[in-house]
Amino acid sequence: MTNLKTSKRTLIDLSIYLENDVISDPPGARPEINYLNHQDSFSTLEPFFPGLQKDDMPDGEAWAIETVKLSTHSGTHLDAPYHFHSTMNEGERSITIDEVPLEWCLQDGVKLDFRHFADGYVVTAEDVENELKRIDYELKPLDIVVINTSAGKQYGNDNYMSTGCGMGLESTMYLLERGVRLTGTDGWSWDAPFVHTKEKYAETGDASLIWEGHKAGRQIGYCHLEKLHNLEVLPPSGFMISCFPHKIRAASAGWTRAVAIITED
Repeated sequence: MTNLKTSKRTLIDLSIYLENDVISDPPGARPEINYLNHQDSFSTLEPFFPGLQKDDMPDGEAWAIETVKLSTHSGTHLDAPYHFHSTMNEGERSITIDEVPLEWCLQDGVKLDFRHFADGYVVTAEDVENELKRIDYELKPLDIVVINTSAGKQYGNDNYMSTGCGMGLESTMYLLERGVRLTGTDGWSWDAPFVHTKEKYAETGDASLIWEGHKAGRQIGYCHLEKLHNLEVLPPSGFMISCFPHKIRAASAGWTRAVAIITED
């Protein structure tokens, strides 16, 4: 008799909603969703069937349908190297979202807990190294590394886009030099919130501080997820992340339903 051993699999949704009236982006950049219910949508069905009357349909209902106005950076999304700069890997043409290797998007996940850092703090390579030591994990190529910041719990609040730390050039390069090609954050941006960088730029006039984590892609091409959710419930490691982006021709980003997969024997 053969004994079949089955594994228990837990799925954790790492994505925020696409929804109206929730602060997820700056004014003018938020999603706009128009809902048509079964009663309101008859005018969109009738042209397919000339002579059809609303009362001919069961309960007078047509279909539910929505129209959506979005940026490719709305909701939980995956940024392609093209978003960061026109070139990557020291001069190559940056790949767009439809060119991102699929194998980058389904890999072992690693969570770095940076919730204790102050708003606007720029994470250093030493910070990353110390956190990896704390969780007793050694990075391997193609690991998906996500950072849990204090912004995650502020999603939808007025201060969401000004909360949390961000990844700097050296901390991003620390990951990329070890073979990581896809990262993520529960903040609005992989970098520190702009309101804090704005103050530093005003004091120093140093433009290299602007988007420094993103601009690491000029040296080594990579992707990152932004506006993740539920990172606080993840263990430091021992899970996979699936984050295949929508296939938008020649675009800088694509929406994704990011999911963590935990398998227990």
